[in-house]
Amino acid sequence: MLVTLNEILKMAEERGCAIGAFNTPNLECIRAVIDTAEKYNVPVIISHAELHEEVAPLDVIGPIMVLSAKNAKVPVCVHLDHCETLDYMARALEIGFTGVMYDGSLLPYERNVANTIQAVAMAKPYRAGVEAEIGQLASREGGIGENAGGPVYTDPDLAVKFVRQTGIDALAPSFGTAHGIYKSKPVLDLERVAVIKEKVGLPLVMHGGSGVSPEDYRTAIQNGIRKINYYSYMSKAGTTAAKELLAGGDVTFFHDVAMAAQKAMAADVDKAFQVFYNL
Repeated sequence: MLVTLNEILKMAEERGCAIGAFNTPNLECIRAVIDTAEKYNVPVIISHAELHEEVAPLDVIGPIMVLSAKNAKVPVCVHLDHCETLDYMARALEIGFTGVMYDGSLLPYERNVANTIQAVAMAKPYRAGVEAEIGQLASREGGIGENAGGPVYTDPDLAVKFVRQTGIDALAPSFGTAHGIYKSKPVLDLERVAVIKEKVGLPLVMHGGSGVSPEDYRTAIQNGIRKINYYSYMSKAGTTAAKELLAGGDVTFFHDVAMAAQKAMAADVDKAFQVFYNL
């Protein structure tokens, strides 16, 4: 069943859990995520990142995501992740996305605020919730453009100002996570999460969620994280399974490779669910 970002975040608040938000640039990813959510009867978010446009054009994968959500036996939000252009956001909303994340974190503060206000106004007629980011991760979405100086941690007082000025529904603060595959254990400022949550009163979002330890996940959720973005390690599990199958030889059909990857990704999603939903 298709639900909005606000509806699914309310479920997270009521359960005291975090909803998994998984990038799904192809059908195998979509099925791996929704099948696992149905297995445990939990709500879930499937996302499309603007940087995946070349992998899966929004106009192609978007309607498939929306239809998959409508046909699911559990609540599913279809979310636009890390959208940096408002025109792209408009296309997603028209397709039927029920949540959008405007990312103006690389812009000067006032420009980020102005664009985020516009994003909120654009989403309102569609009843779509809006997430936005303040602060920067150690690397950009997709694990590229690594910031050698590390993350720019979100100032809690600036977060309050940003939320009040923009009217967003969920905030993605920076507290030490990074996109992509971690080369070393991340050093997270989880107390900062609790402070920001208390000050802004909104559901908080963890970006760069793959690869965080179960203990840190649980503390982050306890401190106010209600949505965890997850993709890199799920995708890596699919790649590993495909390589192992091909290495065994005698593989004729591509769909056999795709299904092996889907099965492995579902297993990785399953492990994430155990922590996110405290199963």
